[in-house]
Amino acid sequence: MRIDGVTSTPVPLGAAVPSLVRWGLTSDADLVFRTLVTFGPRTERTLAVELGLPGRRTAEALAELRESGAAVSTDDSRTTTRIWTARRPAAVVTMLRSRRLRLVDAPTRAQAHHGVVRALKTAGVAASLPVGTLPGLPGTFADDLRYLPSRELTRVRVAEVLGGPIREVLTMSNEQVIDAASARAGAPLDMDMHQRGVHMRLLAMPPADGDPLDISGHLINGTTFQRRESPAVPLKLILVDRRLALFPADPQDLERGYVEAGGAVARALTSLFDRHWTDAATAPQPSVAPIVLSDRERSLITLLAAGHTDHTAAQRLRISARSVTGIMRHLMDRLGVENRFQLGLALGSLRVVAPPSLTSDPSHDHDPES
Repeated sequence: MRIDGVTSTPVPLGAAVPSLVRWGLTSDADLVFRTLVTFGPRTERTLAVELGLPGRRTAEALAELRESGAAVSTDDSRTTTRIWTARRPAAVVTMLRSRRLRLVDAPTRAQAHHGVVRALKTAGVAASLPVGTLPGLPGTFADDLRYLPSRELTRVRVAEVLGGPIREVLTMSNEQVIDAASARAGAPLDMDMHQRGVHMRLLAMPPADGDPLDISGHLINGTTFQRRESPAVPLKLILVDRRLALFPADPQDLERGYVEAGGAVARALTSLFDRHWTDAATAPQPSVAPIVLSDRERSLITLLAAGHTDHTAAQRLRISARSVTGIMRHLMDRLGVENRFQLGLALGSLRVVAPPSLTSDPSHDHDPES
């Protein structure tokens, strides 16, 4: 079926559907959207009956989906006979994300970067640092200053430095949207340093879309990794053991490489980082909010983690398979995640259940339904 240029192709049962709640829509709108995505076009009346929602709440949910662009309807004059169709989930998330973007424009970021460089030059720390122009040749161009002429060479150098015997890495990031290439390059380095006990601090600008889930969420804030946010991060910067600094040669074109600095420049930039770190408000936990599971939720999660299917877990807990699905959907909505894999990661990071190898089958010891 094709409505207003939207072709309805239901997703397979059990497929992950992004939660619209995390993008500001109500839980009713999210529920109606999931139904349309999974089961195909429906009328308002059919949706109300199938979902057990009062007519008013169903109508409000559909109006919310239409306003946000998540669903469209036929132009039937009678409201109850209009057929509603959901747009593709990926397209909906893209639209909702773009509406929430709060980007700091590139010229403003470049101006802040150049302001730091000019301050270093004015203070006599590094008169040879380039402002607006790049060093003529790659390699060392002044005492304690070296030009890495491409982003790829910079990544190689960063991997070399961070892979060595280091104790601390301080990072500033004025990027509000992380590209996939940077994510792939940075995640293994982060994990390796975390496992080696390297202390890491990240001072970042708030994400452009307001999404609290961060690429550094695979690390545990408050241990060897700490993250703070500030709307006034002056430049991209990596500081290693407070003795070596790396920052873009051209803040508006990262492909033109980085400047590597030691000595007085590294010390001055470390002081800059410390001032901004102190002024920045501590960011919320970047992964998920705390959660307390009920006895039944805890028992279900433990059974599923031990390898049970929805059906066998339902039998053990003496509930229906549909109840299992409902419990899991409720947990995903509470934690703002989109599928069971993400739910498992979130619950694991919060340590709300013990790993399967450390716990017995809860159904043998306690029946939450008894």
